[in-house]
Amino acid sequence: MVKYLENNSGFSSWLAAKDANSKKSKFTGVLWWIVIFLLAWWIFSAWLSPKQSPAPAEQNTDVAAAQVEDVSNAVVVPLGHETMGWKMGFNAQGLRISDIRLHNYKAAKNSEEAVGILSGKNEFIEVGLIANGTTAPNVATHWNQKNVGTGFENIVWKNSDGIEFSRAIEISDKENYIITITDTIRNNSKRDVSFVPYARIVRDAGADTAGVSTGGVAFANSSIERESWKSVGKKSYAWTTPAGFVGFEDQYWQVIASLGSVDQTIKIKPLGDGRLQAEASASAVSVPAGGITTFTTRIFAGPKTPEVLKAAATSIRGIDQTLDYGWFWFLSRPFLWALNALYSLVANYGVAIILLTIIIRILMWPLTRKSFVGMAAMQKMQPEMQRIQKLYADDKVRMQQEMMKLYKDSKTSPMSGCLPMLLQIPIFFALYKALLIAAPLRHSQFLWISDLAVMDPYFILPIVMGASMWWQMHLQSAANKVTGNDPMAQTQKMMKWMPVIFTAMFAWMPAGLVLYWTVSNLFGIGQMWWIKRTTK
Repeated sequence: MVKYLENNSGFSSWLAAKDANSKKSKFTGVLWWIVIFLLAWWIFSAWLSPKQSPAPAEQNTDVAAAQVEDVSNAVVVPLGHETMGWKMGFNAQGLRISDIRLHNYKAAKNSEEAVGILSGKNEFIEVGLIANGTTAPNVATHWNQKNVGTGFENIVWKNSDGIEFSRAIEISDKENYIITITDTIRNNSKRDVSFVPYARIVRDAGADTAGVSTGGVAFANSSIERESWKSVGKKSYAWTTPAGFVGFEDQYWQVIASLGSVDQTIKIKPLGDGRLQAEASASAVSVPAGGITTFTTRIFAGPKTPEVLKAAATSIRGIDQTLDYGWFWFLSRPFLWALNALYSLVANYGVAIILLTIIIRILMWPLTRKSFVGMAAMQKMQPEMQRIQKLYADDKVRMQQEMMKLYKDSKTSPMSGCLPMLLQIPIFFALYKALLIAAPLRHSQFLWISDLAVMDPYFILPIVMGASMWWQMHLQSAANKVTGNDPMAQTQKMMKWMPVIFTAMFAWMPAGLVLYWTVSNLFGIGQMWWIKRTTK
């Protein structure tokens, strides 16, 4: 394909026909390549840029003070033991939950330590109540344990007014990553009281990751709101919504708190000490004398995978929308699904990427063949194009007319060879996004590469990719070399540097993406050989 774009596509000739009176620049063809590259880069940059939404006016509702209180009186109870088959475990300590562990995901390659969420010092989730007319349990409250199991804990506490608070903390199911907290209030006093349910997540700020949405995340008014770590570290964001959730997300994991109450105020804000807070509070609920009221809060702490989020969405509405597929979601979704489906067959993500690449190339075969034949026709038109340029060098309008007539009679276009290349841009970005958000790809090994989600540590795959790209370009241009100083010849000389440029660019990209591009080049070489052999 590159052969005809650089040598024989008529692209430069067509441009010269539009401006025959101006001096020919030897970089005409190169400039168009630069324009295409800059356009792709602009799209890529816009796609990578965090989508900022204007912060609504600061709300008046305020939850518990954002400070580290003494929690030594609260008993720490480990729940969700790995030996009992639970996918997650955590420490429950009164109002707080911390040190969440994902047993099915390891923190490092060849490590037995599980991935930790909110495992740092002073990182936690706090679910509580703000009382009006009485007192509510706080983080320092000593609860009485009523019942404790491997995946649940029941605790009770009674205040001086005789109001009893009972809390049930449980992992909803061994197969999911949802913690359900149920607070029951029995108002044994002789007066009405009210409570405001709240939840807050406090953690250290993370680092923004290129191409992946990380930072604060909220579901407000039926839409996902995202703010990067950098943005949240500078200012606060707030929303009012009938229902929703709030939390933080990393590249592969996220922690979400969802109140089962209406009329919520959601905030994501800095605490001023390098930590951030995501909080949600609902409208006050009155508990009449002698009455009983129950509040339910659900917490999700787990991987951002389609199947896990889809299951969680049955309990937390909208959480399946937190997996960001990017602009080309209509391609990223099926790519990610196909990648996981192929992995289930071959049990290796490297092999799955190779098979997915071949499938994509096969699906593009009709377009590739049509484009190749069209570019071959453009090559055949070169002598006639050059004759028209020389004959009407002083008549710009007539040159254009003759060129357009030539294109029409030949039923081709100077852009005929560009479509496959332009189509590769969304495919490239969509697959890049799919590989970045694929949590199972993390720590996946293929040959000498220990992790397909990061760069090749030995730069072997980028070098192979660059060599395959050079080989493809060499085969395409070997039969039809252009000499001299005309724009096409200069374009051909400049294009020789493309493999070097692409090798440098891909050296720092995920090895899985470089593997895709390498296999695509090699398969494209095979397709080119077949088309040349079967097409006159």
